[in-house]
Amino acid sequence: MTFLSRAPGRRSPGKYLATALTAFLALVLAGCGGASTEQQPSPSVSAVTSSTATPPASASASASDTASDTREHIRVGATTRSYLLHRPGVNEQRRPRPLLIAFHGRGESAEDMRERARLDEAAGARGMLVAHPEAVREMWSADNVPTSQRPDTEVDIRFTEAMISALVRSGEADPKRVYTVGFSNGGSMALRLAAQRPRTVAAATSVSGQLATGVARTGPSGPVPVMIVYGAQDPVRPMAGIPDPPPPAAGQEPLTATVSTRAGAEAFARAAGTKPPFTERRPGYDRTRWAPGTPGGAPVELLVVHGAGHTWPGSRVPPPPGFGRTSTALNATSAVLDFLTRSAAH
Repeated sequence: MTFLSRAPGRRSPGKYLATALTAFLALVLAGCGGASTEQQPSPSVSAVTSSTATPPASASASASDTASDTREHIRVGATTRSYLLHRPGVNEQRRPRPLLIAFHGRGESAEDMRERARLDEAAGARGMLVAHPEAVREMWSADNVPTSQRPDTEVDIRFTEAMISALVRSGEADPKRVYTVGFSNGGSMALRLAAQRPRTVAAATSVSGQLATGVARTGPSGPVPVMIVYGAQDPVRPMAGIPDPPPPAAGQEPLTATVSTRAGAEAFARAAGTKPPFTERRPGYDRTRWAPGTPGGAPVELLVVHGAGHTWPGSRVPPPPGFGRTSTALNATSAVLDFLTRSAAH
């Protein structure tokens, strides 16, 4: 969805718009309805097979002298998957670092997410590894209902777990400090992982993503700190959710029914046993917080950004036409990282 210049060989923005807007706007496709054709005969994992240097999306001269960006490849079952990995400089003490996994949106790539959220430099400044995984055919399996295009709904769960395991085995990542964030369909993927694997992630954050409902329901199964950032005027995946999706066009993946953004936050709050919510009105957005019910418990937060669309608040990357406005009242990258830092302190 970005309109920045791209390296030779990457898809053109015009070609992407022609397909993405048809899929997203005509059928209201975004969030949890991602598909995958990947087949996984077994959950076995092999070591990372290769590592290739990639140029950082943005970095200061001093930061680029010490930080590194590579594309890692890993075998999961019979399939090779890849992810971009940002290492925030020399780790002189060789201690495992926090790991932030950033899921891109539907119809996008890991590079698109890196450009939109600019997490590498911001999270790297806090000592975090940042992994940007690539989805199969640019869509995440963010629900648990099989389709003809996506018969195995666990492929991306296994890929994420394999990626975490590889980085933990290498001594780079701390298994107790694994965090997730995602945008749109990637945000739904981050929420699904937190709902179904609460012991895998220390905290989860999502921008413009919702939980699936109905037969695709992925309700939270345990306490985990969660933050959801959402545009109040999202025209692609409205805050009210899509409880009764329209039938898909020929050849398209069926839409996934989703709960409202508020209902998703409340579901995580119930699973965490939080206190009743409290809402603060701030310039440009409302912050609702469910405080932990017990010492060391899991907080839940919902940030509703006034006038914002299906966008990443504070991003420099302009959204496609029809996706709504990008708010500057909130910097979603800073908000996400601040929440993860606070969660780690509990």
